[in-house]
Amino acid sequence: MSHSLLYEEIEPGLAFATSGIVVTESHVVQFAGISGDFFDVHMDDEFARGVGFPGRVAHGLLCLAMVDGLKNRAATQLAAVATLEWTYRFHKPVLIGDRIQGRIAVLDKRPTRRADRGIVRLQVEVRNQDGVLIQDGINVLMVRACADGPRGTMK
Repeated sequence: MSHSLLYEEIEPGLAFATSGIVVTESHVVQFAGISGDFFDVHMDDEFARGVGFPGRVAHGLLCLAMVDGLKNRAATQLAAVATLEWTYRFHKPVLIGDRIQGRIAVLDKRPTRRADRGIVRLQVEVRNQDGVLIQDGINVLMVRACADGPRGTMK
């Protein structure tokens, strides 16, 4: 069983890469079914080419969900309780067959009123197989703390 980093063990500057995943047609079709987003750019190659893409484009939110999943199973684990916020930008399209990978960096942290948890703010970058930045943003995450409670303040 791997150890998840508690609030006290997480310091600003900690950074790690996730593994990667190839975005497949199955991912796109299943996400469309789950989300109800059957917009033509995701489902119709001809339409996508007609508006300037080389083919169908994966849903931006699908890729965000995928990188969150990669983060949650990375070699470096955070003792997450809940995601509180995402502030996110979509820079480039993700095409079926693209491989995406995340880089996570701890920006800062702060205690909460509860002694058993704290808040960390993460910078998330997603790049494709060519190293091109396709998405990035901030993820605010509540994490477990040791019994003594969180220490440290926002920097």
